[in-house]
Amino acid sequence: MIVNAPGVGIEDLTLLIEQEIHVRASLGDTFEALLEQLGPYNEGGEGRPMPMVLEAWPGGRWYRDLGNENGHLWGHVQAIKRPTLIEFCGPLFMSHPVANNVQYRLSEENGGTLIKFRHSGFGLVQEEHRRGVNAGWGNINDKIRQRAERPKSA
Repeated sequence: MIVNAPGVGIEDLTLLIEQEIHVRASLGDTFEALLEQLGPYNEGGEGRPMPMVLEAWPGGRWYRDLGNENGHLWGHVQAIKRPTLIEFCGPLFMSHPVANNVQYRLSEENGGTLIKFRHSGFGLVQEEHRRGVNAGWGNINDKIRQRAERPKSA
């Protein structure tokens, strides 16, 4: 049975978040901080730890390992070009029919690194995700910046 939802337009089925993050750190340090923050140092809402596994190679998985062969696949590495690009495709935090693409493009800028972040999605994007996604990515991206800008220990 196919059910049409009257009044549902393409804008109800799409999601687009774009952010620019200016980082006072080298391109290489910023890329490594990005991998760390999206991986083992990832955090959920209110700063609670939510470590992820990030296999940083083409086709590598990005997932939350809950132990005992339980977890949640967020996506796969669609493209990686160290230290200027990592791109993911997958459901991310959404457990319903949706396709997402997340891109981190890094470039050198005067005094550091510019990260251009883009999350685009298509499908049954629930309103709760639409409301929280911009702030959620903002928090993650700010943590990446903070991690990259930390003084390096000797």
